[in-house]
Amino acid sequence: MKNKFYTSSYQKILVPITPECDNESLLTAARLIVEKGEIILVGLVGVSYSESLSRGALAARQLRQAIHKLANDDCIRVIERVHVSHDPWEDLLDTIDEEHPDLLLLNWPNHFEDLRAAPAEILVRPICNMLLVRGPIPKKPEDLLVALRGSPYAEDTLRIALSIANNSQARVASLHLLTGDETPSQEESFRGLARVLDNLPEIDQLVMEVEDPIQGILEVAGRHDLLMLGASVRSPYQAIPIGFVAESVLREGSFGVMVLKTTRPPAHESELLGQSAISVLVDKWFAENTYHADEFSDLNYLLELKNQQKLSISLALPSLNEQETVGSVIQTIQEALVDQVPLLDEIILMDSNSTDKTREIAESLGVPVYVHQHVLPKHGSRPGKGEALWKSLYVTRGDIIVWVDTDIVNIHPRFVFGLLGPLLVNPDIQFIKGFYRRPLKVGEKIQAGGGGRVTELTARPLLNLFYPELSGIIQPLSGEYGGRRSALEKLVFFSGYGVETGLLIDVFEKFGLGAIAQVDLRERIHHNQPLESLSKMSFAIIQTVMRKLEARYGQGILEDVNKSMKLIRYEPGRLFLDVEEVAERERPAMLEIPEYQQRKEQ
Repeated sequence: MKNKFYTSSYQKILVPITPECDNESLLTAARLIVEKGEIILVGLVGVSYSESLSRGALAARQLRQAIHKLANDDCIRVIERVHVSHDPWEDLLDTIDEEHPDLLLLNWPNHFEDLRAAPAEILVRPICNMLLVRGPIPKKPEDLLVALRGSPYAEDTLRIALSIANNSQARVASLHLLTGDETPSQEESFRGLARVLDNLPEIDQLVMEVEDPIQGILEVAGRHDLLMLGASVRSPYQAIPIGFVAESVLREGSFGVMVLKTTRPPAHESELLGQSAISVLVDKWFAENTYHADEFSDLNYLLELKNQQKLSISLALPSLNEQETVGSVIQTIQEALVDQVPLLDEIILMDSNSTDKTREIAESLGVPVYVHQHVLPKHGSRPGKGEALWKSLYVTRGDIIVWVDTDIVNIHPRFVFGLLGPLLVNPDIQFIKGFYRRPLKVGEKIQAGGGGRVTELTARPLLNLFYPELSGIIQPLSGEYGGRRSALEKLVFFSGYGVETGLLIDVFEKFGLGAIAQVDLRERIHHNQPLESLSKMSFAIIQTVMRKLEARYGQGILEDVNKSMKLIRYEPGRLFLDVEEVAERERPAMLEIPEYQQRKEQ
């Protein structure tokens, strides 16, 4: 199904129209790439220096007529003036300077003759991103091959290929060629791109060991109707400015070919492919797996989906001394999602031994209450929200489980149905995270976006550094999230502040990025924590990421001595240090717990 959110980063495409070029293929290529942007057509006529420019009048008139026949689409804008000159390449440069296109399409090799310019002049130092097109380009390609070996432009090539596939519903295959003289550094350069491809199941990965990369590409591409590849970096002194492989494929192939060369400055391939290719995956995931709660406000439709799939749904509410807000949270959700539309099959409160009236309020509203310290007593009890969430898997029954914090001041049913919507409409999603604006109260003033300090200063930087595939998660620490029991019961739960980070990494490693989605819940108002608590939270999250890295690399990093945190205390007239243990401990997957297995069998 075509994704309505995903669009190419090339949304302003300039197409020079000249007398001898394959203008149909150029325009077809532009339409395949752009979706909501603009295609600009500019006419260029070249006249020999030995002739008067007036000799170009007839060609200009014919070209104007041809351009207006091509411009039969709302996304096409025509520059009315057709340029007639002895040096049309200079006219094109002026147009590029005026329009600032994202991408320039050139027909290979006819444009270089029509523009009176040598390929080296145009391609050695490109003034903008360029795509060389050699037809025939099918209007509705069915099989698209993108060759990714050996080009520093692999990220951008893959991005365009995904956009074409999105707009045309074409099947996509990637081709990675290995030659006998492959060096370790070359294989290292492909590692970052391989991580991207492993998380794009819609791309069929083809790996071939060949002696001649040109023949290898021609052989595989012959079974497809469109090929994309990136140019190679070449110095100004080399004869073929796009590389011998790309030039040979353009010259010898019998299929449609597109070769990309961007203004990206040349760098070592391992640096380019390893560092930047991941953005293709993250951008695509963000576009396709980011939802808004308002999309799911039709509760009867959600109920119909739930019944069709024969699913049961549980809501677990973790709590600790939330008497001021817990009643409002329960009543708001009960009225909308149990009484009016029976979307929830059960609501439970998983309390962490509150000392106020939190449990009494929940019981008075008919909600079953569990104290996590008393659940699964043979396995002991640990402090922390993660412990409560882990044990809630044991006491709930639903096929889908969502968790919503009980300290929300502006509670609304969207905090629940917004999480359920993506799980009900997309069976591939296993885990859903909420995000929202988090106003921060400073004195008597409210800062609209001041909340989420640990998220921005600790969690997201760590994910960007060690798990860049997860860098599109807006609020990895949000307390509103959930998933399918079949996935959650296989995950390790950290007992404390690190639970959200640990679950996110675990889902990604076990099920892939495509199994995760996020939903905009609009705004969340809650009680903000003091700086010391945020410091301990950050400390726990860092431990969690380190533990995950230890598991990934099979090597210990942290020792027990690292789990104590020295906190700075202030008293009148003195400062001192206070040592507090902030240790993140793991609970095994609930599926491994015998009592849980027995309960599932009942």
